[in-house]
Amino acid sequence: MTIATDRPLLILIAGPYRSGTGDDPALMAANLRRLEAAAWPLFAKGHVPMIGEWVALPVLDSAGADVFSPLASEVLYPTAERLLQHCDAVLRLPGQSAGADEDVRIARERGIPVYTSIEQVPQRAA
Repeated sequence: MTIATDRPLLILIAGPYRSGTGDDPALMAANLRRLEAAAWPLFAKGHVPMIGEWVALPVLDSAGADVFSPLASEVLYPTAERLLQHCDAVLRLPGQSAGADEDVRIARERGIPVYTSIEQVPQRAA
């Protein structure tokens, strides 16, 4: 059953970014591409996709740091936590990720729906 919503939802896409990469930049980039691959299907359903790294990475860069910097722990997870104060839902993609698991925990604590597939995401009513 598909449930329609009358307004676009801001949906945080959560999944592995740094996890399982051994800090290999190419593998991290591949993980980001996997997260971004979910953006179009969410947009096509009438929603606004959001990925924490889309915010956190430029924040780190503007501070002269990167994901390997000690500052990263003060930016990456806190960015997602702050975003979840504005998000209407979370789409949890497969793969082991402590950060994505934390996003899900926070979302559930706040009563924010967590979807585990695009098919579960409601279509925005036309």
